[in-house]
Amino acid sequence: MKIIILTLFPKMFEGFLSESIIGRAQKDKKIEIEIKNLRDWGIGKHKQVDDTPYGGGVGMVLRPDVVAKAILDTKLKIKNKKLKIVLLTPQGTVFSQKKAQELSAENQDLLLVCGHYEGFDERIRDYVDEEISIGDFVLTGGEIAAAAVTDAIVRLLPGVLGKEESHQNESFSINKENKIENCKLKIKNLLEYPHYTRPELFEGKSVPKVLLSGNHAKIEEWRHNQSLQKTKNRRPDLLINKTQTSNDKQNPKSKID
Repeated sequence: MKIIILTLFPKMFEGFLSESIIGRAQKDKKIEIEIKNLRDWGIGKHKQVDDTPYGGGVGMVLRPDVVAKAILDTKLKIKNKKLKIVLLTPQGTVFSQKKAQELSAENQDLLLVCGHYEGFDERIRDYVDEEISIGDFVLTGGEIAAAAVTDAIVRLLPGVLGKEESHQNESFSINKENKIENCKLKIKNLLEYPHYTRPELFEGKSVPKVLLSGNHAKIEEWRHNQSLQKTKNRRPDLLINKTQTSNDKQNPKSKID
């Protein structure tokens, strides 16, 4: 898989791409990441990429001719695979673990287009396949969003974390089906269970005895119950009542059992 990031500020990615799991994944050829400078497609002597907005207003808007040319030129250079083009914008669909899993599993490369300044010319949207937001807030540009999306996808690729189980029980993971017998709750996904390490006793708080028991079945049961309880307390929206009728689903006052 190859991820291409189109940005006006390539240096923002230097440390991020060379360190930790992302850096190791590239060295091990699990992923190829390429940074392209949008200004390479800029117009005229000064490589202009933006202009003032029609109708007036503050800020500068990225030109459609510049961004469209960069996208089309990049598509021409991709061989053997399809290229999915993603625009990073606050107006996009909110990114999730499910979306990260989908993108990591698709047999295609990705082009992440970072915005900056006041935003994109609306006509640029005709050249993308999908728009993604990392939350209901506004950043100075799409670079941080591109880094977050890249990180979430790369760590899910086969062999990147070493063991496939490494990410299956994480918060929001939907790789592993969660079941509890005789439970009324149909579990969509759960927040991750608590973790403990040495020292066994820290400031009066000790590690739960079950984790020291060596009984893997009991540990697995404890972890699952902890995940369920934490999800019910912090993110009850992630749980769906299995016994809800169609009428209940239409009633916004329905509660989780």
